[in-house]
Amino acid sequence: MVQRYQSPVRVYKYPFELVMAAYEKRFPTCPQIPVFLGSEVLRESRSPDGAVHVVERSCRLRVDAPRLLRKIAGVEHVVFVQTNILNWKERTLLIEAHNETFANRVLVNEHCSYTVHPENEDWTCFEQSASLDIRSFFGFENALEKIAMKQYTANVKRGKEVIEHYLNELISQGTSHIPRWTPAPVREEDARNQAGPRDPGSLEAQGPTSGLGPALEAVGMDGDKLDADYIERCLGHLTPMQASCLIQLRHWLQETHKGKIPKDEHILRFLRARDFHLDKAREMLCQSLSWRKQHQVDLLLQTWQPPALLEEFYAGGWHYQDIDGRPLYILRLGQMDTKGLMKAVGEEALLRHVLSVNEEGQKRCEGSTRQLGRPISSWTCLLDLEGLNMRHLWRPGVKALLRMIEVVEDNYPETLGRLLIVRAPRVFPVLWTLISPFINENTRHKFLIYSGSNYQGPGGLVDYLDREVIPDFLGGESVCNVPEGGLVPKSLYMTEEEQEHADQLRQWSETYHSASVLRGAPHEVAVEILEGESVITWDFDILRGDVVFSLYHTKQVPRPGARDPGTRASGQLIDKGWVLGRDYSRVEAPLVCREGESIQGSHVTRWPGVYLLQWQMHSPPGSVACSLPGVDDVLTALHSPGPKCKLLYYCEVLASEDFRGSMSSLESCTSGFSQLSTATSSSSSSQSHSSSLVSR
Repeated sequence: MVQRYQSPVRVYKYPFELVMAAYEKRFPTCPQIPVFLGSEVLRESRSPDGAVHVVERSCRLRVDAPRLLRKIAGVEHVVFVQTNILNWKERTLLIEAHNETFANRVLVNEHCSYTVHPENEDWTCFEQSASLDIRSFFGFENALEKIAMKQYTANVKRGKEVIEHYLNELISQGTSHIPRWTPAPVREEDARNQAGPRDPGSLEAQGPTSGLGPALEAVGMDGDKLDADYIERCLGHLTPMQASCLIQLRHWLQETHKGKIPKDEHILRFLRARDFHLDKAREMLCQSLSWRKQHQVDLLLQTWQPPALLEEFYAGGWHYQDIDGRPLYILRLGQMDTKGLMKAVGEEALLRHVLSVNEEGQKRCEGSTRQLGRPISSWTCLLDLEGLNMRHLWRPGVKALLRMIEVVEDNYPETLGRLLIVRAPRVFPVLWTLISPFINENTRHKFLIYSGSNYQGPGGLVDYLDREVIPDFLGGESVCNVPEGGLVPKSLYMTEEEQEHADQLRQWSETYHSASVLRGAPHEVAVEILEGESVITWDFDILRGDVVFSLYHTKQVPRPGARDPGTRASGQLIDKGWVLGRDYSRVEAPLVCREGESIQGSHVTRWPGVYLLQWQMHSPPGSVACSLPGVDDVLTALHSPGPKCKLLYYCEVLASEDFRGSMSSLESCTSGFSQLSTATSSSSSSQSHSSSLVSR
C-alpha cells in the first residue's frame, strides 16, 4: 500500500533569491543534518540565457534504523538521486528525489517546491510531499514504515531550521539582498554555437518529458494549500504527520464533495476523534456530511426558532467563557422536567434544540479564536444535577437522551473540551451506568464529577472558571440568566392527535430518503399523475456503487400503489409478470450514474398515469468503479456484506406553471440526460420533455 505525506505550506519572509542562496549552502555537505553524509553532482546544465539551471545530484543518507535491521539489509547508508530545476525568471525551484538503494523493494518519491508567495513577492513559499511504497523488505515492512514516518517528520522540522540558520548566516555576513535575475545579451557567436549539435545531457535535450511533470504538478494545486503559520495560529500545534492528514483529507473533500467544504477546524475534529487515522476519519466525516445534508443542518441556525415553552422550561444557556477562553454552556439538568418537555414539544423539537446548541457552540468557538488570537476549538459545559431524581430516569426520556448523545458523538466530535458535573446526587450513578457506554472514551476522560459541595474551594470550579464567572446559584458572583426550568404544566402537554402530527412532521422533515439497491432488486418510486402536464423533479446522490436510473410510465397501479395523487410508494414495484412495451413503457433512456455523482433532473409529463422512477445496479462486464470515490462513499461500511448500491434521493411533483423556467428552456436544455433521451422512441419523446444535470 502506498503511503502519502503532505506538509503544510511553509513561508519564509525573505525574497526568493536570498532563500536560494541559503538553500545552496546545504551542499555538498550539511553539518546541521547529521543523516546527510554528502552529495556529488552527476549532471548539470543551463539554458542559453541562464534563466534555468538544472542540477542532478547523488545524495548519501545515513540509515537511522536499529542495528539488526541495518545488518540484515547489509547497508549503512542509502543513495537518493535528487533533481533540482531552478528557474530564475519564474522564481521557482522544483525538486524531485527518489531512492536508488533497494529500489526494487521500496519506492520513495519526494516532491518539493520553492515559489514566490502569491500575495507578497518578497516572501517565499515552500511545499513538500512524499510517497512511500514498501513492496517487500525481508519481513520488516511494518518496522520500515514506522522508521520512514519518523524520519520524514524529523526532516520536515529540521529542514526549516537549516534554511533559517543559513539565512541568518547570510544576513550576519552582510548579504541581505540579492538582485533578481535579468537576461544577459547573447553574443552572435554564442548564438551560432548554441544552434549547433546539442549535448544529450543539456537542458534542451531533456524535452518536455524530462520529469518536470510531477514537480510542476506538485505546485499546481492552489485550492488545497495550508500555510504552516495559519495552522499554528488558527488550528493549534500539529505534528508534521497530523498536518499531512489534515491536508490530504481536505484535498480529498475538494476533489469529491459536491457541497460546501467544511472548515479546517471542523475537519480536524474528526481527525482527532479517530486519532488521525485517515481512513477512519474520512468515513466518520463523510457519514456526518451525508447526515447534515439529509437533515439540512447547515440551515438550522437560520431556520430553527425554539417554541416559547422550550425557551421557558429548557434550563440551559451560554454564559461567558471558562479560564482557557472556551465558551461556557450551563445546563441545569436537575431542574429540568425532561418528561414534561417531551410530552409538551416532542422528542424531535428537543433534538433540534440540542443540535442548534452545538451549531451555536461551533460559531462561538470561531468568535473566541478571532478575539483571543489563538485556536479555540471546543467549549466547556457546566452540568448542575441538583434536583436529579427518579423522574429523570423515565424510560422514554432516557431513550431520547441516548439518541441525542449518539447523534452528537457522531457529528460533533471533539467539540466538548471539558464537562464539569456539580452537585451529583445519589441517583446519578444509575443514570451514569445507563449512558456511559454510549459516550466515547476520549469524551469520558473530559468529565469532572463533584458530589455535594466538593466543587467549592481549591480543586473545584475555581480551577476552571474565574470567580466572577461562577454563577450565583453555585455561590459565585455572576448573575446567571439561564432559565430555571421547573415542572411543565400538564395542560401544555400535546394531545394524542398533536403527538401523531409531530411524528408525521418528523418524517416529512427528512427531505432526502435513503435506499439500497441490490443485484436483481431495484429500488422504484411510484408517482401518480392525474393531470396531463405536470413536472416530476428529482435530486439524488450515488453514495455507493454504480446504478442505472430510468423513468417508466404505466396506466396500472403497481403494488403497493400510491394512495393519493402525488404521493409515492417505493420499493420494488414493477411486477415480474409485466412486459415492457405492453404493461409499461420507458419514457426516458437509461442513465448510468457513477459512484459519487449528484444527479438533478426533471420530466414534463403530458399523460396521466403512474410514473416509476427506477434505480437498478449497474454491473457491465469489465466495468471499473471511479478511481476517486465520492464523499458519500462512507456508507460502504453499512451492514450487508453482499453487493449493494446506496443512494439518497428526493423527488417532487409540481404543476408545470409553477416550475422555474419555461417549457422552451426545458426543451433546449443540453445535458447528458437530455442527449440520451433523444434515443427514446418517437412516441415517448412526443409525450414529454426532460432535462437532467450530472455533477461530478
